[in-house]
Amino acid sequence: MTSEKIALPGIDADAVSTWFGRHVTGAEGPLHFELIAGGRSNLTYRVRDRAGGDWVLRRPPTGELLASAHDVVRESRVLEAIGSSPVPVPRVVGCCTDPAVTGADFYVMDYVAGVVVDGAATAAEIDWDARQVASTDIVDTLAAIHAVDTTTGPLAEYQRPGSYLERQLKRWSRQLAAGGITSGPLLELRDILTREMPVQRWTGLVHGDYRPGNLIIGPSDGRVRAVLDWELWTVGDVLADVGWLAAMWASADVVGWSPDPADGFLDVDTACARYADTTGRDLSALRYYHAFALWKLAAIAEGVYARFRDGAMGEQPPDLVTLLAQRPGLLAERARRTLAD
Repeated sequence: MTSEKIALPGIDADAVSTWFGRHVTGAEGPLHFELIAGGRSNLTYRVRDRAGGDWVLRRPPTGELLASAHDVVRESRVLEAIGSSPVPVPRVVGCCTDPAVTGADFYVMDYVAGVVVDGAATAAEIDWDARQVASTDIVDTLAAIHAVDTTTGPLAEYQRPGSYLERQLKRWSRQLAAGGITSGPLLELRDILTREMPVQRWTGLVHGDYRPGNLIIGPSDGRVRAVLDWELWTVGDVLADVGWLAAMWASADVVGWSPDPADGFLDVDTACARYADTTGRDLSALRYYHAFALWKLAAIAEGVYARFRDGAMGEQPPDLVTLLAQRPGLLAERARRTLAD
């Protein structure tokens, strides 16, 4: 099978086209590859053929990676495991573990049309009358994720004893220490979160980065058509997902765009109340999970700032570096206020 002659990072177009011809039923060359998401997360490409076939290919970023990071094979496994569940996910059509094809493992899934709502411009693509439906369906889809059986079947092997929150606090503390952060507000807040940590009451499938920007939504009906970017999934404390969604929903000034009631979306309290009503779970500890999410975002922001400060991302405008330097502190302060409310 042939491909259009284009140069894309991470894609050997001829070799991947040959692989498609052998493993993807119905694919007809030449194939056209388009990078639709890049950066330091997994690279994502749209792949189209001359017969109208449409797929998405996911592979790790190029360059040197941490051994446990960007495991796209693991990501494909969870999609296959929940493919027959009520959770809307793209169908996986193939997975390649031979790095000789294009330099890394990759998997291919069906393309799902719709809107990824990650800012004001894309939010405007959702019809006004569909925005409340979108709000409720975002919540209901999260409840469906948390209803997936992780005690039997292929997900059972990912069960781990002990506290998910405790593991996360230790993991991100190590990341901070590796970046030279050994004192200051983030470590002080870490100690508070450790002392006030709630008991893990509900264990299930955790997406790890559940937010509107990782969903495909129908522009006219507001329904969630697919949940994307399962890179951070695990089996753990499901309320961590609720706290993460609440942080993304209620903190536009420190995390970027958030669903706004003034634009026809539900407010964060109504969204969380729907989750509680749908699942029957007690959200009295939500402020902790919300604060934990903000702290984790602050730890991630420290790493981002360090990469820009040290020149790993190339030459950047000084104003951007200054903004990135301020972001961890802003997130930490918001986390502290949230915890105290």
